[in-house]
Amino acid sequence: MGTAMLLLFGCGVVANAILPKTKGFNGGWLLINFGWGLGVFAGVFVAFKSGGHINPAVTVGLIANGAEEFAPGVEVSFVNTLIYFAAQMLGAFIGAVLTWLAYKDHFAQDADPAVKLGVFSTGPELRNYTWNFVTEVIGTFVLVLVVLLFGKTPTEIGPLAVALLVVGIGISLGGPTGYAINPARDLGPRIAHALLPIPGKGSSDWAYSWVPVAAPLVGGILAGLEAAAYV
Repeated sequence: MGTAMLLLFGCGVVANAILPKTKGFNGGWLLINFGWGLGVFAGVFVAFKSGGHINPAVTVGLIANGAEEFAPGVEVSFVNTLIYFAAQMLGAFIGAVLTWLAYKDHFAQDADPAVKLGVFSTGPELRNYTWNFVTEVIGTFVLVLVVLLFGKTPTEIGPLAVALLVVGIGISLGGPTGYAINPARDLGPRIAHALLPIPGKGSSDWAYSWVPVAAPLVGGILAGLEAAAYV
């Protein structure tokens, strides 16, 4: 439910900003950044029983950091990790479908197929798989490292801090690739795009789809290992 909430806010703000004849049309990059940040804020609260896990990259970061529990009473294990991944993917898919329902008439309007895909998943402004991969690793490294360090501070200011962090990453590092920084956030909605009956939707760009899945996992693991050096 937490990841579904994240995607409903996130895909929703993108739809509002780029689909034809919406109230927020041409709202710009900052509108999108803040929409995703607030999606994280809401999603983490909804997912509190899981430890706030709405991103597989954060989940693997915790594992790499040596955590023994994902949440109180939920031990880190292979089975539980798979359950978390499955829940995050399903939630992302559901959030994307709900966005489509909310904006169904707008998806029916004439628009470039890339615009309709852009509501669901990320894509590079300049396609270079190596450097797109590096960008996503860096963005996710920042996300997961700072999230892990938040938990080691006396204030533990939680979801609001993470929301502002996501806004900051979008503003500073989101330009090249659209900052997926979350494998479920990109792959779940991309599958939804492929399956939904969206007029004139075009390709789901599967050639690029591996980048926003693999790179955030690498970034999350590196961040978890780095955070382990902090006390």
